[in-house]
Amino acid sequence: MNKRSLAVLLRARMRPNNSAKLAFSPLPNRSGARAMQPSSDNANKPQRSDDIYSICFIDFEHVHDSMHSAISMNKTEVLDTVLNDFSEGYFSLCYENRRRLLLVLAKEYDLNRTQVCELIKQYLGVMGEEAQSAGHEEDGVLGSFYRIERNLRHALKPMYEGLFERLNMHPGGLKVLTSLRADILSILAEENIASLRALDSYLKEKLGTWLSPAALELHQITWDDPASLLEKIVAYEAVHPISNLLDLKRRLGVGRRCFGYLHAAIPGEPLIFIEVALLKNVAQTIQEVLWDDPPIPECEATCALFYSISSTQRGLAGINLGKFLIKRVITLVKRDMPHISTFATISPIPGFIQWLLSKLASQSKLAEVNDISQSSADRSGSAFRENILEPEEEKALMDLSEEFVAGENGMERMLNLLTSKSHEWSNFAPLLSILKTPLLRLCARYLLREKKRGKALDSVANFHLQNGAMIERINWMADRSENGLHQSAGIMVNYVYRLENIEEYAQSYFSTGQIHASDDVCRYVEPLNEHQPATDKRG
Repeated sequence: MNKRSLAVLLRARMRPNNSAKLAFSPLPNRSGARAMQPSSDNANKPQRSDDIYSICFIDFEHVHDSMHSAISMNKTEVLDTVLNDFSEGYFSLCYENRRRLLLVLAKEYDLNRTQVCELIKQYLGVMGEEAQSAGHEEDGVLGSFYRIERNLRHALKPMYEGLFERLNMHPGGLKVLTSLRADILSILAEENIASLRALDSYLKEKLGTWLSPAALELHQITWDDPASLLEKIVAYEAVHPISNLLDLKRRLGVGRRCFGYLHAAIPGEPLIFIEVALLKNVAQTIQEVLWDDPPIPECEATCALFYSISSTQRGLAGINLGKFLIKRVITLVKRDMPHISTFATISPIPGFIQWLLSKLASQSKLAEVNDISQSSADRSGSAFRENILEPEEEKALMDLSEEFVAGENGMERMLNLLTSKSHEWSNFAPLLSILKTPLLRLCARYLLREKKRGKALDSVANFHLQNGAMIERINWMADRSENGLHQSAGIMVNYVYRLENIEEYAQSYFSTGQIHASDDVCRYVEPLNEHQPATDKRG
């Protein structure tokens, strides 16, 4: 595809500020069989549902047979043909048959538990013999241990490992494996099937090993790259959609960088890519990066700002390629541009509004219950009440005229404002002034305090913190797009990667969940309890 074709593609497919995410799962429409191209003899002949079922069934049996052969066959001279048949056949299957095949793979090609139990019995028997021998014939006993342990290691490998290993060595096989896992994740999102979870876990571990940084090529993506690669950047940009050809050219031009990880087994398609802006200072809004005047001369830049990182493969979810990508990009930029001293991000906070709306709704309801119970002996709701708003914030919201917003208390009024049609509050200066202080404070609380399994609740925060970043600044009205207002009330956050602290911060976050933040961010929330790990403060 040439640049002209790409321009046509952009005009046909893209819309300005369209925040819709690409549907990553390669599963076809689940309502029927794969699309069939009728022959010339039957072009005008309606296809009966039982004919379609018969074709779909034949496809399934054929793919199942090729999968079995790929797992069990020892004849390497025909293995490539079998793997090709399986790969092509799998992608021809309808949704239900892909699901059936993956369940067969997970259940019927799992490990042999009878054999595992027998080996464990043998192992325990040898342990009893060792105790009775009282040290005699030690070499013979150790030999038995080693033999059983070797057999046990082999028995604990599921049969489907053979399919994964062979596909990984097969041309195009890595792409098939990522598609397989994308399908598995799509099914698991709807059904919690233990055998399929085990299959997913095993494949994820394998992919993580095969996609180690040593196997990946860091490539700087430029306007001179093939249009087919640029099309992937357009299609998979998940944070700030590319609106037109000029937008794409700007992101790859002067004062901007785009880097991606490529793998030889998936040529011409980055597995993950990151976009960088070269600036004088850390940007406080995404508008400064995407829409403002021409960039400064690169020699004047002192900050490399990461403003978007996107994965192109749904099947690689949970495999942290971004961690290695950020560190390698920092190393490369520092080497090529020594005058760059600050490495930061301007990042979305995708879970903030969802968390806040849930809090406001539940606390508003508890406030109503508590008001009713004030005149009675019932105080059961009081124990669960939480002071979401400060007194002055409550007063400011309640002082608003009911023509702007209705509600019995400040939390209910904030809830009604944030859920108003088309985010009308964001276009009215008095409302922005009233909401700014509580929203920034609650956002800081969300980032610093709200945890899941000891780590930051927000997915983007967790990603950067586990990579060794710190929370530097929270920015008001930094993303006024529909998506930005919807997911975080327009608030964005700067994470900073301090080269001298990256490993220390990553380790303390991993081991204790400690979140490192600047004094400015910490001031938004009250001091932590003595029983909670202290948040690092930097003067």
